[in-house]
Amino acid sequence: MAYLAGKMVLSVEAGAPNNGKGEDTTARVKTARVRGKRYPYVSAQAGRRWMREGLIELGSLPSPVERVGKAQGRAQKANTAADPVRYVDDDLFGYMRAGAKKDDAGTTLRDSPFMVGTFMSVEPVVPTEDFGVMARGIGEPVLHGHEFYTADLASPFLLDMPRIGTFTLPGSSGAGRPNYLSAEEALAVAEAVSAGATTTTFRNQPAVRLPIEERRLRAALLLESLAHLSGGAKKALHYGDRLPTLLLMVPFKGGVNPLAYCIDGAEDGSGLRVRGEVLRAELAAWDGEWEAPVRVGWRPGFRDDLREQFLTTCRKEIEEGTLVIDHPRAVLRTLAAQVRAGELDSWFDDPER
Repeated sequence: MAYLAGKMVLSVEAGAPNNGKGEDTTARVKTARVRGKRYPYVSAQAGRRWMREGLIELGSLPSPVERVGKAQGRAQKANTAADPVRYVDDDLFGYMRAGAKKDDAGTTLRDSPFMVGTFMSVEPVVPTEDFGVMARGIGEPVLHGHEFYTADLASPFLLDMPRIGTFTLPGSSGAGRPNYLSAEEALAVAEAVSAGATTTTFRNQPAVRLPIEERRLRAALLLESLAHLSGGAKKALHYGDRLPTLLLMVPFKGGVNPLAYCIDGAEDGSGLRVRGEVLRAELAAWDGEWEAPVRVGWRPGFRDDLREQFLTTCRKEIEEGTLVIDHPRAVLRTLAAQVRAGELDSWFDDPER
């Protein structure tokens, strides 16, 4: 298997985890309009920041960020160190560091091996506007307001396992050159090779690959970061747990996510659906392209009615062991432990066709 495909749900209760552009004295949450109705969402950028911060909490050294360019105007930029050999977050989440000119030799980029979508509400919701007053020790009160909402937010994700710790080299060809290293990074590559990395051909391009022990560690850290996901705005007023309440994952040969419609919102806008019959149909359609078991994480107490329906529909798969269900934290940490132990090393190479 080469990819870990998944979909996760974050349950927001009276929260405002990702703010949009404020208006006057009112802080707005981010919402999108779909067929004339408002759907709250958390941007993928915000979600990925929470995951990066989770890596730091686990002891990973973050790539330093530097702001460059003019203080005002369009030329300002902010770059990480763009060093995926040294920094785990540069490796897993990608970056772009542009040179001063279009063809500057210092331009380097890396598409993210970990891809995640927008955490979009599964049903339309009109946020509540909370009115507040600051009147402590001042003669004239200051009025302010902010929005919050309750909703289940769903997002797909895809982890390209062979890309973890694998970097194509300067001068390699290929449209877009999605994870090449600039010439100035040759020293870092040389250091990596001296530390045990190997040169190889990766998807028809010359590349350098970190030792399997380091690649296992990076994949496991990402899974463990998801297992204690936290973060978001307005925590003082609207504290809320950001651990995924529902999670589906399946190892897959290609970069397709077969779980897109297994978790979604009802067409009549009535809320979350978890469709075991859709999962069964997708697995049958992609027979030979996925590896058992399908891993399901479901927090106790979250939508018990849907859970019972799902267990009934997928009873055969559960009894056969092709589908396992547990707490999301247990599912993620168990998978991370298997990766660390080298039990899933085949996932770090593209499958033969």
